[in-house]
Amino acid sequence: MSLIENIGGALRMSFVMLWEILWALCLGFLISAAIQAIVPKKQVSKLLPDDSPRSLTIAALLGAASSSCSYAAVAIARSLFRKGANFTSAIAFEFASTNLVIELGILLVLMLGWQFAAAEFVGGILMIVLLAIMFRMFLKPRMIEEARKQADRGLPGSMEGHADMDMSVTIRGSLWTRLRSSEGLTSISHYFVMDWVSVWKDIALGLLLAGLLAILVPSSAWQNLFYTGHGATSRIWGAIIGPLVSMISFVCSIGNVPLAAVLWNGGISFGGVIAFIFADLLILPILNIHRKYYGMKMMLFLCITSYVAMVAAGLGVDYLFTSLGIAPNVHHAIVSNEGITWNYTTYLNIGFLVLTVAVILRFFRTGGMHMLRAMEANPNTHHVHEHHSRQPHAEAHVH
Repeated sequence: MSLIENIGGALRMSFVMLWEILWALCLGFLISAAIQAIVPKKQVSKLLPDDSPRSLTIAALLGAASSSCSYAAVAIARSLFRKGANFTSAIAFEFASTNLVIELGILLVLMLGWQFAAAEFVGGILMIVLLAIMFRMFLKPRMIEEARKQADRGLPGSMEGHADMDMSVTIRGSLWTRLRSSEGLTSISHYFVMDWVSVWKDIALGLLLAGLLAILVPSSAWQNLFYTGHGATSRIWGAIIGPLVSMISFVCSIGNVPLAAVLWNGGISFGGVIAFIFADLLILPILNIHRKYYGMKMMLFLCITSYVAMVAAGLGVDYLFTSLGIAPNVHHAIVSNEGITWNYTTYLNIGFLVLTVAVILRFFRTGGMHMLRAMEANPNTHHVHEHHSRQPHAEAHVH
């Protein structure tokens, strides 16, 4: 098969994978947008004064209700730290923002199976606990003080404006009343579009790489890389190499799920898939942002402790789910080269695309373009004081 045919096949497979998961992505982002619309960011830093179990739990819950964009999660964590939040709790928020979000769980169920979504949730909590323990054991006050000085320099990373935007609903009433109000619908439309804009490149890159790897890399090569069929060795090696593959893939956020599906079909262990998905915060661009935010020493500390926690959490859920008899043992994920057919997926996609168009129209009719221009702005030099909307109550503040 020629190179052009290989590329054509990879693009076709990428599109088919996108079609299979499109409705789930729209549903996940809508649910996430609704949650963000009723969870204000304004007082978050005050809720994370230390690294106690209570603060870590709040950080995880608020992170799970936040955006799945890895770059925005990193920027929010620094913002919380600069505003007085405990460093460990801020990092817990960051990890929860990328590993415990609803859209990730929906995508995992659809492409890999419910066991992977459950393992991601259980393993995500375990990873945060392990990080907190290692931070207490090895993170010195002097390192935190140096990181705070570096953070206060305000060096720009990515998605700074998006990270500081608070578009939550301010009216009073029940959750349903707030969500279906004019302000609530506007807030949902803004979060929905902003989250899509934040991660579409990662989703596109993940799908493209997944298509290329599925076409170009033979099954035997994957099996040799992952020591498939070697029992405990395969399990341990999978968890060790999973994050390393993620680090060099440059794919983060939920964009690494299609790649995870390809790795699973290739023979990586169950725990290796989970560790791979956790490692979206270890890709090289994110590590460079951590370096700018907190300095080289803290970046290396975060890299090493995060890697250890990811490997341990991946192995932990692998052994746990195996002991419970619920670990998947058939390596078959949705990586199909079949064409689009008239089935439930197509009908769901059409329905959610119509709904998405309606949401996007509301976004643009309520000052959305102003929000898009502010997304990449550095709040240290560009203050967006108000959102020029046709509805005065639909304001977004960058603090």
